[in-house]
Amino acid sequence: MGPFRVISVFLDLILVCLMFVQCGARDLDSSYVTCGSLVKLLNTRHSVRLHSHDVKYGSGSGQQSVTGVDLADDANSYWRIRGKPDKVCQRGEPIRCGQAIRITHMKTGRNLHSHHFSSPLSNHQEVSAFGENGEGDDLDVWSVQCSATYWERDDAVRFKHVATEVFLSVTGEQYGQPIRGQREVHGMPSPNQHNYWKVMEGVFIQPSSDPVRHDEL
Repeated sequence: MGPFRVISVFLDLILVCLMFVQCGARDLDSSYVTCGSLVKLLNTRHSVRLHSHDVKYGSGSGQQSVTGVDLADDANSYWRIRGKPDKVCQRGEPIRCGQAIRITHMKTGRNLHSHHFSSPLSNHQEVSAFGENGEGDDLDVWSVQCSATYWERDDAVRFKHVATEVFLSVTGEQYGQPIRGQREVHGMPSPNQHNYWKVMEGVFIQPSSDPVRHDEL
């Protein structure tokens, strides 16, 4: 083999290695939930998706209700992952385990929220949707509880309310009219099987700011 052929083979090997590294990095990036992503969240114990709509609670705070629904294709179950008010996360940046975030309802622009009101069915802590156009208050902040460095799409995680330290939960109680069959979503004081959530359908924003579509979107 001549010297030029050796150099050519060597350059080909370098190119293959670089392509492998780049592909690996792209796969790594796409395995995380990132800031700006629009997702549905499934409670793994009760198989319902986190949901909201412009229906107010008839008791407690009277704010917009948050429920769990069985249907996978309901557009009212999309939520945007955002940074906390005083620390906006960069679009496409992977969300770290333990990071404080806001979870904003796509259709109504209100944030997932909790406070010291009793939930209407189970008498746990009420969870509502609050604010206007994505702006609410400090009670809209949740931390992502997971065991790795970043929030991985395939993992079940918990959301802990920063101000009151309850966990976003479902225990199976069902509403009657006008939201018959939907499950109560509430806050519970301790981590357990009722407060695991997993990302399902959604649009995931990559660091390049190019959305990666997933499932129905």
